[in-house]
Amino acid sequence: MATESSTDGVGSYLHFIFPQPCYDEYFLKLNFFHVQCFNVVLSKALGYGIILGAVLVKLPQIMKIVSAGSGKGISLVAVMCELFAISATTTYGFAMSFPFSAYGEGLFLTIQTSLIAFLILFFGGNAVGAFMFGALYTGIMGYLLSGLCPIAVLSALQSINIPIVILSKMLQAVTNYRNGGTGQLSAVTVFLLFAGSLARIFTSIHETGDNLVIVTFIVSTVFNGLIFAQILYYWNSKSKKD
Repeated sequence: MATESSTDGVGSYLHFIFPQPCYDEYFLKLNFFHVQCFNVVLSKALGYGIILGAVLVKLPQIMKIVSAGSGKGISLVAVMCELFAISATTTYGFAMSFPFSAYGEGLFLTIQTSLIAFLILFFGGNAVGAFMFGALYTGIMGYLLSGLCPIAVLSALQSINIPIVILSKMLQAVTNYRNGGTGQLSAVTVFLLFAGSLARIFTSIHETGDNLVIVTFIVSTVFNGLIFAQILYYWNSKSKKD
């Protein structure tokens, strides 16, 4: 009885990665060469891996700002645009009842990105504005996730994600270019965002089939790659000068 209960418990966890009928294909039929199930399982594994990574993905950036007591070199407008994009994708995925593995990292990214915006305002000498922003953003997200917001509104927010993503990344890229460096940007955070958005292209194709979401992550990958390339460029330039 105990052994059977233990097995059932393990099986219930495995269903997160191996949904039916793939669970039966792999563990009952032992059909390890099922192509469709391979794509499904890979997508689920990547999705939950991205969510796990998202729990701490922006922590290096947050720690760098706190340690320096400054958000110098980080475009507040770019952060706000990024926050809008993440929030729109997360609330849209929730409203459309997509699998949690397809959008779950957004919940953690919204918390961390909003904290970065708060810190930039706070260390920029605008403490009142920082707390007002925190309260306003919390209220807006509460409404968008409450089920009271019409799906048409959430779809509209998702549809304008692409130009918002482009704007946010280009603003940061221009800031980096003008400063001749990347300031308090964290190389670890930027790389993880680039890798995560790249993996999300694959998972979005297999788990949502939503063209809006897929194109958004393609654009996000391109422009996250641009910011990461800048970090590498200025890092190498600094090393050569030293």
